[in-house]
Amino acid sequence: MAYYIGLMSGTSVDAIDAVLCSIDDTSTPSIQLLHSKSLSFPNAIQQQIHSISQSEYTHDPIEEMALLDRELGELFAEAVDELLKDSELSREQITAIGSHGQTIRHRPEAYHPFTIQIGNPHSIAARTGITTVADFRTRDMVYGGQGAPLVPAFHQAILHDPEQDRVVVNLGGIANITFLPKQGEVIGYDTGPANTLMDQWIALHQNKNYDHNGNWAEQGSVLPELLKALKEEPYFAMPYPKSTGREYFNLNWLKQFSLDNIDPKDVQATLLELTAQTVSEAIQQHTQAGKVILCGGGAYNSVLQQSLKANLSDFEVETSQEFGVAPDWIEAMAFAWLAHRCLNNLSGNLPAVTGAKQSAILGVIYPV
Repeated sequence: MAYYIGLMSGTSVDAIDAVLCSIDDTSTPSIQLLHSKSLSFPNAIQQQIHSISQSEYTHDPIEEMALLDRELGELFAEAVDELLKDSELSREQITAIGSHGQTIRHRPEAYHPFTIQIGNPHSIAARTGITTVADFRTRDMVYGGQGAPLVPAFHQAILHDPEQDRVVVNLGGIANITFLPKQGEVIGYDTGPANTLMDQWIALHQNKNYDHNGNWAEQGSVLPELLKALKEEPYFAMPYPKSTGREYFNLNWLKQFSLDNIDPKDVQATLLELTAQTVSEAIQQHTQAGKVILCGGGAYNSVLQQSLKANLSDFEVETSQEFGVAPDWIEAMAFAWLAHRCLNNLSGNLPAVTGAKQSAILGVIYPV
């Protein structure tokens, strides 16, 4: 048995999620969540991340990205320190940290596709005294893949059922699905926006970071014509493999739909339904019945849950909590698992999911 830490900061940019896991390839399941911790971003750092992630960013990008990279490295290390305080383990007992970092640009459609995650791994390794594995996405992209999503391989390892079709839905800033058929090849891709548009819209109109439980959306009404226009976005009809991010789905994307004379809460309700319908329609392309497992922050949005259940009436819809892991921690666990795969020279990607030409060992090792 070995102990690993996973660090994750997603497109919602709300916090660093840190998990401590035990991994034993001889047991089932092979990974167990031991401790978890969430470290909220200081508001100033959060705003810097949002700013530098914008396509129209006009300051000195090299200078500010380098400074933010180092600052986030220190914050990731702090998250490890806080996590270990709550555990009975010392840092000497930890084999490695798997750090996803914070994505600030993801361009799988570029002439030379690239992805950028910041959160300096050298800082994490030096500050914590623990070997750190990071930069998980680039090798997959070099082999022609999208570099995302990477978590489906982990979903397959812990949630596959040979007796039942299952679909894991991660509702982060962006929604992605992993189709785990009873038999056959795993499929996974980003379906489109989940929390990112709703978060940005409520921040603009109510100065809140997110719509707690979907309460504001519930006060509004879904606007059929607006929903139809939103769903005509070409990304939704693109074949997989595909991935996207806040670079694509953001307030600038929404501006094209002439929302000035619409009640903002009706827009929020329509954005929630956009997520529910695009996720549901993606699932129904692959199977007509089975179990849908929700994870990510959006799994706590009760109104979104209700809408998904309404759109997926032939499915059992529940959260990952039913499998013993709260929805917050699945992705961070995946990067602990991917660090373990890297250190043991095992592939971490699924070419059928990302579109890569071959399986690959993912991650770069930063020793102490």
